[in-house]
Amino acid sequence: MKVLSIQSSVAYGHVGNSAAVFPLQRLGHEVWPVFTVHFSNHTGYGAWRGPLLAADDVREVITGIEERGVLDQVDVVLSGYQGGEEIGDVILDAVARVKQANPAATYTCDPVMGNARSGCFVNPAIPPLLRDRVVPAADLITPNQFELGFLTDTTPATLEETLASADLARAMGPSTVLVTSVEQPSAAEDTIEMLAVTDDGAWLVQTPRLPIKSNGSGDLTAALFTAHLRTTKDPAFALGATATAVLGVLRTTIDSGERELQIVAGQDAVARATSDFEVRQVR
Repeated sequence: MKVLSIQSSVAYGHVGNSAAVFPLQRLGHEVWPVFTVHFSNHTGYGAWRGPLLAADDVREVITGIEERGVLDQVDVVLSGYQGGEEIGDVILDAVARVKQANPAATYTCDPVMGNARSGCFVNPAIPPLLRDRVVPAADLITPNQFELGFLTDTTPATLEETLASADLARAMGPSTVLVTSVEQPSAAEDTIEMLAVTDDGAWLVQTPRLPIKSNGSGDLTAALFTAHLRTTKDPAFALGATATAVLGVLRTTIDSGERELQIVAGQDAVARATSDFEVRQVR
């Protein structure tokens, strides 16, 4: 599989392309990373250095790839955090170009906007852009429960409400919705869940809630689920394998005592591509 991944990059740590590229390569996939920023570190530190790349410069990189005559080889376009409206336009244009060259290609969008604890933390122009233009162009989206609620103007809490919200999101365009960080009121406090919803059904996996908040875990999740779903066409397997790999990396990170996601040290969990958790079909 070949992936055109249009995301941020950091020199220190693992977020955006710096969280997605190596795990995809570790699974044997070719990745063509296109950077939207190149920062010293992620912005969660409160201070960073490096350039936010101009939309025209990002477009030029994609045009250069197109001029090599290889866009028809792209199987998946992957995008994450979008820093401005102009980058959104570039990504949508890239998706259109890729799908024109290869109609079988798919687009995965991680609609990064915020979370239930922090609220919305992106440029105010981004959520409407994602809802009105980007999500309708996507084949797979990977929102957390908070982001799913914004996209669909709902407040999902129970499993039934989350399924209904995912169906509303699928009606907007994507055929598949992966809801990360599902928190049901009835679930045990030391657990967290992920939900995958497709045309064929819905599947839920529950994992331990680890005492860690690590930037980049959402980027890792989106990349791995996309890869497993695309290569196996099995949502249940993709869900279980993704949960297992991410939990493995998070546990390695906790053991290391480091703040940054330990993707390299935890790469064996990614490469195993197996599921250690029960995946339950809920529809």
